Amino acid sequence: MRRHPFVLGVTGNIACGKSTVLHMLAERGAETLDADAVYHALIAPGAPLWEALRSRFGSEILARDGTINRLALGAMVFADPAALAELDALTHPAVVAEVLRLIEESRADVLVIDAVKLVESGLAEACDALWLVTCDPDRQVERLMHRNGFSREEAERRMALQPSLDVKRARASAVIDNSGSIEETRRQVAEAWKQLPILH
Repeated sequence: MRRHPFVLGVTGNIACGKSTVLHMLAERGAETLDADAVYHALIAPGAPLWEALRSRFGSEILARDGTINRLALGAMVFADPAALAELDALTHPAVVAEVLRLIEESRADVLVIDAVKLVESGLAEACDALWLVTCDPDRQVERLMHRNGFSREEAERRMALQPSLDVKRARASAVIDNSGSIEETRRQVAEAWKQLPILH
């Protein structure tokens, strides 16, 4: 029977720097899996999840080439908490099922899953350890403005709609504060990596 990989979940709210931590883990030989990339693949035109989103939110979320315009969809759901909850109800089961399939296929020693809603979607149940990446809120707002082209008002609104960190923090075996320099983050990742049970 093939050995199952050690699954490390990495979570944190928007623009906190999860991708930076993921890159550092990849440098240490871990296989990485971005739940957002999985979602992007699942909403390819004609796919079941694409059909479900078009049916629920209408053709106005489609770009000219038939792909889902994630900015248009985001603008719609982030202005309406009920719509956001419906989007989560449609997408979470599909993403979780695909990630679980990819875990089963993985031959890595350590597989890292990066997901904003790792805990809320239930994916955390598939993880052997969980890290929370945090960041100073002002830095997050600046990153959102720079990365997504949001106004400060829109960036702050998106931040306000993020899930509470309390539940994530309670589940985390390590907290990586990504507010400082790359070197400081790298040091924290190295320390947390050393504590993983698979290395002992």
